[in-house]
Amino acid sequence: MSMVTLVTGATGLVGNAIVRSLVERRREVRVLARTPDKARRLVPEGVDVVRGDVTEGDSLKRAFEGVSVAYHAAGLPEQWLPDEGTFDRVNVEGTANMIEAALAANVKRFVHTSTIDVFRAALGEEYDESVIDPEPKGTAYERSKQAADRAVVKALSRGLPAVFLHPAAVYGDGPAGSPGLNDFVDKLVKRQAPALLPGGMPVVHSDDVGEAHVRAEERAEVGARFILSERYATLEDIARIVHELRGVPVPRTLPLSVAKLASRATELVASITKKPPLIPRGQLEFMQWQARPKSTRARAELGIDFLPLPDGIARLLGSEV
Repeated sequence: MSMVTLVTGATGLVGNAIVRSLVERRREVRVLARTPDKARRLVPEGVDVVRGDVTEGDSLKRAFEGVSVAYHAAGLPEQWLPDEGTFDRVNVEGTANMIEAALAANVKRFVHTSTIDVFRAALGEEYDESVIDPEPKGTAYERSKQAADRAVVKALSRGLPAVFLHPAAVYGDGPAGSPGLNDFVDKLVKRQAPALLPGGMPVVHSDDVGEAHVRAEERAEVGARFILSERYATLEDIARIVHELRGVPVPRTLPLSVAKLASRATELVASITKKPPLIPRGQLEFMQWQARPKSTRARAELGIDFLPLPDGIARLLGSEV
């Protein structure tokens, strides 16, 4: 009897990249999806799609039948939602449900998609996987990811054979999702970005993220953590790359004081309209953190040769550097 690999979050950038890397290895893949018809359009042919939701523990029983490896990449990446409790329901309770289902199925490996947000570093400081921040972070998204990470750590003592992947801001090939770098690049190309926010973020291409997850499953010791980041880039860096590729102008960068005022104003409006703010506070704060994650371990132990940002954006745009 062949053993099945289960993937959650396959309609997102990370989960979809994981599925592609598994299919390239001719693995028998099953994905959990709230909307199976949508998932079938987004995953390679031959991938088994089952209806389920990580927030509904009972729906995971069928999904885990015959499963030997589980990848948990489902989650909410948004920096703002009208109901902040949704972050906990999906990111925390969903992870808890996956843990219980994985333990009941006696999986051989549980690959958890965490985030670089769980680490501690001072402003502008380099950091690695060695120090998890014990203090709650500033946004509901960050706190939910911290809690999910802690839940997986706690489950290690119950025999969950988990490894942790910590992607930076992901861009690249894959289905469209919540606003992120792909959306930002698209706006630059369409000249719909009138100004840039100050600061930046570490970035990584989705193909590298998917491959790193699978190599971690294959090679890493239980409990190992891997930061996935190619480089730190400001929004101006990204805009200049798009300018070189497509000739579009580089928008001016807003002063930080103006960006903060705009963020507060748009969040106030969002609290009334229940629509996402133009500049979420959490996004702006993250971009001012400017800490540089080191992916030395992923390069050395997983053999990941991260795609350079100019090449990745060129691939995204179907251009040549």
